[in-house]
Amino acid sequence: MPQRFWKFLGRQPVSQHRIFDVYHDRYRVAPGDIERDFVVIDSTDWINVVPLTADGEVVMIRQYRHGVRHVTLEIPGGMIDAGEDPAVAAARELREETGYEAAGLKLLGRMFPNPAVQSNTLHCYLAENVKQIGVPHPDEFERIEVVTVPLSDIPRLARDGSIGHALVIAAFGLMGALTERHP
Repeated sequence: MPQRFWKFLGRQPVSQHRIFDVYHDRYRVAPGDIERDFVVIDSTDWINVVPLTADGEVVMIRQYRHGVRHVTLEIPGGMIDAGEDPAVAAARELREETGYEAAGLKLLGRMFPNPAVQSNTLHCYLAENVKQIGVPHPDEFERIEVVTVPLSDIPRLARDGSIGHALVIAAFGLMGALTERHP
């Protein structure tokens, strides 16, 4: 219903980067026909993967994040390549970042990471019965430590801030793993 108040007038590029482009989108909003630019970060869609071993361990990664300037505890994830199916991207990122492979992938859900300023969608997967099949092959500027964490520890780690990445917490939430009782 509120969409009827907004009229898209055009887009101006602001800057282009390796992983996203920034635009000023101009809108006219009624009533009053007020015009304004809004910043939009245009990025490809992303995936993240909750890799779960048969023993109930979550395969996680520790990596440095420039935005917060410290190492975070996360699940594997990344960008979907042009024309790539999200499930294929999930399996690829899992192998590249951890050296693990899944017996099967289950879509947990999709979400908009930050619809106020971002245009992309995050696809969250559960990778079941993962097994290590090799060594990680991260991107050139990734330095990743692979660790395993009992699934039962996830609620505590999210509550105490050890897991602080909102999209990682959201994936665990979709899976129902943030309560003491989980699948």
